[in-house]
Amino acid sequence: ASGLAAEDCLLRTLLAPGDHVVIPNDAYGGTFRLFAKVVSRWGVEWSVADTSDPASVRAAVTDRTKVIWVETPSNPLLGITDIAAVAQVAADAGARLVVDNTFASPYLQQPLSLGADIVVHSLTKYMGGHSDVVGGALITNSAEIGEELAYHQNAMGAVAGPFDSWLVLRGIKTLPVRMDRHSENAGKVAEMLTRHAKVTQVLYPGLPEHPGHDVAAKQMRAFGGMVSFRVEGGEEAAVEVCNRTKLFTLGESLGGVESLIEHPGRMTHASVAGSALEVPADLVRVSVGIENADDLLADLQQALA
Repeated sequence: ASGLAAEDCLLRTLLAPGDHVVIPNDAYGGTFRLFAKVVSRWGVEWSVADTSDPASVRAAVTDRTKVIWVETPSNPLLGITDIAAVAQVAADAGARLVVDNTFASPYLQQPLSLGADIVVHSLTKYMGGHSDVVGGALITNSAEIGEELAYHQNAMGAVAGPFDSWLVLRGIKTLPVRMDRHSENAGKVAEMLTRHAKVTQVLYPGLPEHPGHDVAAKQMRAFGGMVSFRVEGGEEAAVEVCNRTKLFTLGESLGGVESLIEHPGRMTHASVAGSALEVPADLVRVSVGIENADDLLADLQQALA
């Protein structure tokens, strides 16, 4: 099962017709599609909130809210949510807090220790780490929720094969050293991009000017390997940057040892076009790998030149 299949299994476990869900205003495109095109058919309603602002989340909650859904860091705008603060909002509302922890991995962030009820991972990404497995995981410290999830997992057949499980296990063994290198390289990429004349904005929680920097520093071990940035010249310029890199490979995925680049508006987030979650057309997202940092900087510089 993929990360989205794990999300589907989770939502079938937690929700019933008439329930309400709060989702982020910068959710992953596939997650938005799941709510807008699939979950809504079950009679479940959803609304959007800026989850970086706990007051915005609280305002979006209704007496029918059963789930508050959070991504932190978010995909692709690298927004940061204060997990402990939103966990309190969820507790006050009698709702469950679900945190998509894919970008951070368990090495950089542990949402359950901050009050989350369930954590979602796309194992395809950092947990696998080598771009050779598809998987998803749901983690909870509640025995009751765990039993419900196990029942639905069995009923739906959302079970990983033995070899896929072995590949994820292999990846977990090197997760700490990879995440340290991803974070180190991404920090260097982000700093270089802030100084580049053709880059209008850099989105990376490790930068002191990032609005979520202080929260990220409080709840994360390091800031991760994902960087997004906006370029002069609009959508066509952003697409050209993606086409011109040589070391960064054009691809929708992320979290592997190799560096990837993509245009979210045309690729991973095409499904949110025209919605409240639409991403800027001039946005480029990079998954910074573990290669030599100087080579990565040189590749981006020549692509932007």
